[in-house]
Amino acid sequence: MRQRSVRPRIKQILRLSATRRTKSQDDNRENTMNARDYWEAIYHNPAADAGSWYRPHLETSLEMIRGATGNSQAAILDVGGGESTLVDDLIAAGYENVAVLDISDTALERAKRRLGSAAERVGWISGDVTDLLLPQHSIDVWHDRAVFHFLTAAEERAAYVRGLLACVRPGGHAIVAAFGPDGPERCSGLPVVRYDCAALQCELGARFVAMESREEIHRTPGGKAQQFVYCRFRVGASGVAQKA
Repeated sequence: MRQRSVRPRIKQILRLSATRRTKSQDDNRENTMNARDYWEAIYHNPAADAGSWYRPHLETSLEMIRGATGNSQAAILDVGGGESTLVDDLIAAGYENVAVLDISDTALERAKRRLGSAAERVGWISGDVTDLLLPQHSIDVWHDRAVFHFLTAAEERAAYVRGLLACVRPGGHAIVAAFGPDGPERCSGLPVVRYDCAALQCELGARFVAMESREEIHRTPGGKAQQFVYCRFRVGASGVAQKA
């Protein structure tokens, strides 16, 4: 795997992040706790389709991450990774600087147990992506499969984008996978917003340059077909006109 200058270790990033957290984070505490309680209930008392997003291996995600960087030291953040096996496959592929963010402590603990001693090589972040505080430009690749489409309020999406732009370095990449135009209108009892790649780019803003997109028909554990759209964007610097 190609090497370049070493990025700060994810665990160093998390320690620095903890020192920077301020009282301003409490602004959305009530909403965050409501969302956390909801997803904890999903994982503790799963409904029939609660794990509908589950896939043994996220092949498309892994291929797009490889397309974004071949550097084993790249700082990769899996947003809403929960108990996904993407972190296992990233470690197996030689990536050494990976973190997983999820609002559910239960999901994160399940992933840690599955990884065993390898879990010590991963940064684990329990929190809400709309209330994310990480050091500026500390992330090379942001990956999100099936989080953004749950943000049905404009202010939630705006907070998501602010957090992404703050922590992803200029020239870094954001990979966002959401339900496509023909995907389901609800998931895990919640409404969702469906996107094609153009709509995702419009929502994210002018600093996001589309590099590639793919469509995938995901089969849920129950056998239902769900259309996903995967888009990889290069993140541009503030105030600089972007070109594909």
